[in-house]
Amino acid sequence: MSRDELLKSRWELLVEKLSNQFADGDTLDLDAIIYLIGVQELGQLHRKYKKDQKIDLMHIAICKLLEPYGYYQFDYVDKEGWPHYKVKAELPFLKAGEQSVL
Repeated sequence: MSRDELLKSRWELLVEKLSNQFADGDTLDLDAIIYLIGVQELGQLHRKYKKDQKIDLMHIAICKLLEPYGYYQFDYVDKEGWPHYKVKAELPFLKAGEQSVL
């Protein structure tokens, strides 16, 4: 099995597990999974979020996911418990389909 096939297989398994756990079997899309990562990183699991907070949660997740690649660096946690990151390197320009691969 090639590296790409293995990665795709592992991704599909992850989507299935998360969908069963959080979406009653409906398939979660990439945005939903990124949102869940943001909630996990914030650590405030049992609360409701406003629309702008949900966008902030997705930003936290993106920063966390891209931190190992040198794009972001953790900076601090504010008084409300929200993590903040600073940009270390500009993201390359990507088309919509390429963004999800990144």
